[in-house]
Amino acid sequence: MPPAKRRLVIVESPAKAKKIGSFLGPGYKVMASYGHVRDLPSKAAEIPAAVKKEPWSTLGVNVDREFEPLYVIPPEKKKTVKDLKDALKDCDELLIATDEDREGESIGWHLIELLNPKVPVKRMVFDEITKDAILKAVENTRDLDTNLVAAQETRRVLDRLYGYTLSPLLWKKIARGLSAGRVQSVAVRILVQRELERLAFHSATYWDLKAGLTAGDKAEFDSDLATVGGKRVAAGRDFDENTGRLKPDVDVLLLNEAEATALRDRLKTVDWTVKSVETRDQKRTPYAPFTTSTLQQEANRKLGYSARQTMQVAQRLYEEGHITYMRTDSVSLSNEAITAARKTVQDRYGKDYLSPEPRRYQTKSKGAQEAHEAIRPSGTEMKTADELGLSGQEQKLYSLIWKRTVATQMAEARLKFQTVTIAADDAEFRATGRHVEFPGFFRAYVEGSDDPEAALDDTESALPPLKEGEKLALRVLNAASHETKPPARYTEASLVRRLEQEGIGRPSTYASIMGTIQDRGYVDKQGNQLVPTFTAIAVNRLLESYFPNLVDYGFTADMEQKLDDIASGQQDRKPYLDLFYRGEAGLERQVKTKEEEIDPRQACTLKLDSLSSDVRIGRFGPYFERESDGKRVTASIPHTIAPADLNDAIATKLIEDKERGPQAVGTDPETGVPIYVKAGPFGPYLQLGDVTEETPKPKRVGIPNNIDPTSITEEQALALISLPRRIGKHPESDKVVNVGIGRFGPYVLHDKKYGSFDRKTHTFEWEGKTYDVLNVTMPVAIEMLSRSKTRAAPTPLKDLGEHPEDKKPVQIFEGRYGPYVKYGKINATIPKDRDPQSVTLAEAVGWINEKAAKPAAGRKRAAKRASAK
Repeated sequence: MPPAKRRLVIVESPAKAKKIGSFLGPGYKVMASYGHVRDLPSKAAEIPAAVKKEPWSTLGVNVDREFEPLYVIPPEKKKTVKDLKDALKDCDELLIATDEDREGESIGWHLIELLNPKVPVKRMVFDEITKDAILKAVENTRDLDTNLVAAQETRRVLDRLYGYTLSPLLWKKIARGLSAGRVQSVAVRILVQRELERLAFHSATYWDLKAGLTAGDKAEFDSDLATVGGKRVAAGRDFDENTGRLKPDVDVLLLNEAEATALRDRLKTVDWTVKSVETRDQKRTPYAPFTTSTLQQEANRKLGYSARQTMQVAQRLYEEGHITYMRTDSVSLSNEAITAARKTVQDRYGKDYLSPEPRRYQTKSKGAQEAHEAIRPSGTEMKTADELGLSGQEQKLYSLIWKRTVATQMAEARLKFQTVTIAADDAEFRATGRHVEFPGFFRAYVEGSDDPEAALDDTESALPPLKEGEKLALRVLNAASHETKPPARYTEASLVRRLEQEGIGRPSTYASIMGTIQDRGYVDKQGNQLVPTFTAIAVNRLLESYFPNLVDYGFTADMEQKLDDIASGQQDRKPYLDLFYRGEAGLERQVKTKEEEIDPRQACTLKLDSLSSDVRIGRFGPYFERESDGKRVTASIPHTIAPADLNDAIATKLIEDKERGPQAVGTDPETGVPIYVKAGPFGPYLQLGDVTEETPKPKRVGIPNNIDPTSITEEQALALISLPRRIGKHPESDKVVNVGIGRFGPYVLHDKKYGSFDRKTHTFEWEGKTYDVLNVTMPVAIEMLSRSKTRAAPTPLKDLGEHPEDKKPVQIFEGRYGPYVKYGKINATIPKDRDPQSVTLAEAVGWINEKAAKPAAGRKRAAKRASAK
């Protein structure tokens, strides 16, 4: 018998390799490439010496030779490549088992190019990591899809040309460290436009009446004033957002407070009667199963997860074999999945809740990667999160996916809507209600809403049974004031939905876009709202003014379509790249032509409609600039103030405070130096003394929100500047309890556990009294600590293994500012363009060593300066 074949299977991650390896026999060796094994150079040191002097070398793309990419193997990947080559020597066949999408196809192509195999090569594809799926994939291999490879390469080259050509222009004209991106810049434009709409918004006030009514012994219900004398009463939709006045084409009755009050008093004495009752039936059909974007939206609405966090958790669920592939824009389900879901519905909810026929969904997204299914529980059993033993984030996200999938095969929900018109003299009131006649799929799943005030589909608010002509009793009648609201800021969920609607970006890019616009300082997150910064407004205005097509929604969507056409083999990459970069209106010519036209001072100056002062973008953030008595006066704008929330009153106060200069509110008795009240980018603070050569960093402490910085007393200032304060020893642990103010506000600290004050007021309410950092006592501190959630040890995104020197664990965690490598007490930031899941141990150790070397170098320099003195 001939010897059995030995096959090398290559996947992206060790977790995936381990899972797949457990399904295959001894004739297979499964190894990980740890993501991309080569890429365009990310820094000058990676550019080969042979091409370093070429004018295109910094781009990493030879624009003179059909946009040929310059691929390099990063230093940290050389060992991986060597290990794969060594393993291939002993094998008779190579199976590329990277993800089945453009990026996965590209990684596979790079592996083949580097390994140069002399044995047969096959492409193994699957969209779930179960034993059946993997064994089936081994038996049904295909060739590498070169169209997908070309599309991914074009995408990478296009993004490099865009970013590396425009970003240096932003450094010169606005500030270093800024970046432009094909999708990133359009996403920022969407956020900026909404913020400017809010800035231009003028609020309007209108009045109406709300009545509480009953019919006999039936339950009380509410109704709202609709018409008076046959004329509709004004509502929020009737006002112009830009003027705060009624739109010219509406004919409505606008009530003021006096008129509403007089009408209320008059209607209290009249008869109230049911004029008409209307009912209508409606059906709700289950939502389609999850695509990448709809999963990100729902996880943001329901779980509060960011797009990046959602994808990281989904990646783990996929690699552990619990869900199908998580990067897809398809809503189709396999026959096996539909059968499993229908069985689950019948077993768990009963036959009445099962849809009469299997329900199938059609993908409407053009260019969708139909090879994949929608995101669903893998396998054919539809096990719940509890049955799989999941916990934490994995349990929450998996349950969301499970419910959405099962709901697709459930019966429609049936609702009855009621509209009752009530007559009261010459006025009419309306009451509306809804009743869920049959919940159907609502039993399993109800979609969330981006509007926190919107009623969800399964909300029950039925009116009591009423009939025409029925007399009603008035229980309460109130005049109510309303103010129109500005358009809501985007959340991650609503921004992803908007990008998808515009045809901008693709499922695999949304999470990185959300992360990038925050990492680059273009967006601050306030709660779940995405608030563009002043820097974002300046960059957007520059791009809109000088490169309008590059941030045009239609142009960017067309770029996506062209990339899809390349992927399907309908278009060649070279002519498209040539037109985009070298064409008559190409990027290269645009930048060269317009660079001289752009005045850096003008680019950094924002003239906003609601402000008489200019906003300037400086090295240390935004600030106001105004001429006063022939002098130029500036004042920093705290980062807590959103652009749309600025007005002249705030600007005047900040400038006047700056003109007045730091005010000394007292003197430190120990040192004799003054204590100043100052304003900074993060709000008001106290500073002990002046900045001098001997004291380059004087002690500073933030002023809590419950103390007005304009009326702070010397006693308060002395107490604050002396923080942190030792309250005493905890009666149970005998360990010290301190109170202080940190970068995130005031806190109580005991044995590495924090007790928090209210985030807005910086106070703590207990037993009818209000406490703050200055008067908190031990009993209060103990109460605060008891209410504090004990933080479980954070779960690493990835275990890289043991450090080669001391065998301590090296792990990747998600931090406030992005993913980082942790080793002992050293935290090393992962570069923003790197996927945390592709980081190798060798790579991480290199970053750890760099981080460890920096403090050592700093200590050496300090020692040298000290010896010189």
